[in-house]
Amino acid sequence: MRALVTGAGGFVGRHLVDRLRADGWEVVGLTRDRVDLADAAAAAAAVRAADPDVVFSLAAGRARANAAERAATTAVNTSPWLVDALPDRCRVVVRLGSSTEYAAGPAPLDESAPLHPRGFFGATKAAGSLLLQAAAAERGVRAAVLRAFQVYGPGDHPTRLVPVVLAAARSGGVVPLPARTSRRDWVWVGDVVEACVRAALADDLPPGQVLNLGTGVQTSTEELVATAARVTGRPIATAPGAHPGRAWDTDCWVSDPSLAAALLGWRPTVDLAAGLARTWAAGA
Repeated sequence: MRALVTGAGGFVGRHLVDRLRADGWEVVGLTRDRVDLADAAAAAAAVRAADPDVVFSLAAGRARANAAERAATTAVNTSPWLVDALPDRCRVVVRLGSSTEYAAGPAPLDESAPLHPRGFFGATKAAGSLLLQAAAAERGVRAAVLRAFQVYGPGDHPTRLVPVVLAAARSGGVVPLPARTSRRDWVWVGDVVEACVRAALADDLPPGQVLNLGTGVQTSTEELVATAARVTGRPIATAPGAHPGRAWDTDCWVSDPSLAAALLGWRPTVDLAAGLARTWAAGA
């Protein structure tokens, strides 16, 4: 099986490439160094050259400081060139979406939750999911959109919360906390990779299917720090109110992953304490 992975140099992308190669797949990975996915002609040419059986669309842009950055981020996150560039042999496109495509809600979010993106990133991811579903249906290619909640694990970007917390445990540094309560549904990167692979191989999955990837358990920032202190055996100092927070932070952000269980047989296998312990042991 020949797979194309866009975003192969990113956090989830690196884990997915490792998994696919370990399973015997032939993998073509697209990274920022190899091709500019904001350049539609170059991106389409790279897809055609890869000649994949399966595409894992993981590339994601976040820059938005000016008009040029916003345009590039939109091009990467919507990938309007992707489906038309696919060879006839391609059987499926698996897109890694984001839970920020949804509106915040007071209860676990299932796939029927309304799209009301939180911020520019969520808006571009939602647009990309809708464009993929429409284009794939017209082309007759199966597509799946996996909306992941808060992914964590070894190799994440050092500015993200789990690496910051574990770095503070190692160094004795201080973790700045937001003034208002922020809760997230933390899902282990290996479990997300497993869902990607299952979705690619599930020929009976309905075309354009959206599935939420999370644990169904939400954890506040303070609870995560306390769990990290317990599993590392290190005290972790915090500075409440020192972090400005994010506009999309909410005190209720949790998935209902039951549809992924029903259609893929997928369930999260690593809880937060075990995942933090593994990340700590990996030195990340």
